Amino acid sequence: MSDVPKTHPRYLSLTLRDRIVRGVEQGITSIHGLIAHGRGEAFDYLIAEKTQHFATAAIHAAAAMLCLAKHPVISVNGNVAALVPEDLIKLGQVLNAPLEVNIFHTETGREQKIKDHLLKHGAKEVLLPSTEAQLDYIDSNRKFVHPKGIFKADVVFVPLEDGDRCEALRKMGKDVVTVDLNPMSRTAQQASITIVDNVVRTLPLLCDEIKAFSDKNTAHNVISQYSNEAILQKVLQHIRNANKT
Repeated sequence: MSDVPKTHPRYLSLTLRDRIVRGVEQGITSIHGLIAHGRGEAFDYLIAEKTQHFATAAIHAAAAMLCLAKHPVISVNGNVAALVPEDLIKLGQVLNAPLEVNIFHTETGREQKIKDHLLKHGAKEVLLPSTEAQLDYIDSNRKFVHPKGIFKADVVFVPLEDGDRCEALRKMGKDVVTVDLNPMSRTAQQASITIVDNVVRTLPLLCDEIKAFSDKNTAHNVISQYSNEAILQKVLQHIRNANKT
């Protein structure tokens, strides 16, 4: 990236790509994560690479839900660990919520490498999956969770989520807050609250929103008025309208 000037119109996008590539080189991100990142980047183009009004509304509702949670947990995969480790840690501090590694592709040692990466960036504690606790309704490796983390959680924050696990968490009665640039993905459709935005933009805003909530009554009112289906429809309409101009 040293040969790309900051004035380059794609500088930020190229910087994020570079973080993912470094994640693969460090053994944090699966090589499959490169494909997932590219797909998300394409959808980011469709919303002008900006935090749009529908994302702001979802972030506000997500902050309310996370503030009301008794046992919130932040799920971390390889892509999000490579992109925003410091922001994940800040969110955990604001919520007093643990970070838990949960990945689909379990190359040798990758879970531990993600944990070490987060600890290096300042995390105090990072949970790893355990065979002592398993999610129902899912057969992949992502069914293994920590008994005091995702298994116990009432609300799980799952940026860049896998659709199968999101559906399983919902069937188990847990609320899911996700960040997903694809409004048509299974994750976006299944989650309690879907923030259609780039995770690098979302996390700082989410932390600020959580800090701004003054009381539980306000949070309850926000949740009662929120419709994830309506938000996703606004996203799709925005994309359609943008393509007409």
